[in-house]
Amino acid sequence: MNSNEKPSSSAGNIKRFVLSNEGRTKINTYPDREFYSNPRFVKHVDDNFISTLTDLYRDRIRPECEVFDLMSSWISHLPDDVKYKRVVGHGLNAQELAKNRRLDCFFVKDLNKDQVFEMESGSFDAVLCTVSVQYLQQPEKVFAEVFRVLRPGGIFIVSFSNRMFYEKAVSSWREGTGYSRVQLVVQYFQSVEGFTQTEIIRKLPGASSVDNSPFSWIGKLLGLMSGSDPFYAVIAYKNFKPVY
Repeated sequence: MNSNEKPSSSAGNIKRFVLSNEGRTKINTYPDREFYSNPRFVKHVDDNFISTLTDLYRDRIRPECEVFDLMSSWISHLPDDVKYKRVVGHGLNAQELAKNRRLDCFFVKDLNKDQVFEMESGSFDAVLCTVSVQYLQQPEKVFAEVFRVLRPGGIFIVSFSNRMFYEKAVSSWREGTGYSRVQLVVQYFQSVEGFTQTEIIRKLPGASSVDNSPFSWIGKLLGLMSGSDPFYAVIAYKNFKPVY
């Protein structure tokens, strides 16, 4: 499908396309289903990142909500003590998804081949995308579909760090910095008509300690400091942010 084609009218309206054709390219051009064919039962970010993310979910996703965990794996990072009405998972490896005890059901789909979810419009109160947005070659179309399946007032939380499968990340992400990647995700949201103004959450390693060396300053600027994984989340709502 040509990147400049408009999505079906049932999806969110794409106002503009963010990535150039070059920006969508990957070093490893083999199908993603092949790359992810073997399960990886590992954590892709450290415990500090996971703790921050779980706290964010606890704060922003109410109990008994219906949740869609997009590009998921064997862990969803949702708080164990919160009960949700339904959690639907999506990913590229069925063995990993089957191990995820928070999922009520799941499906496998390569979003770089097909960006349409076989789901009713307005099905979910929350959509999550954890440390995976960097692999989307058609992010505008995926974000438009997320908009479609969210209920009005529903939240979309996109979280990421500086880790990635380098050869599978798109060029625009690989060549970026912590700051530019945040701005890229902001633009993905802005490309779809109807999302609210984005909220950005950053938690960088070493923020509580004082280190004025040039290397430290440059590392913090680029989001490449060693130690704890930097935490970034970009959040927006469909149509409006609800008040509870």
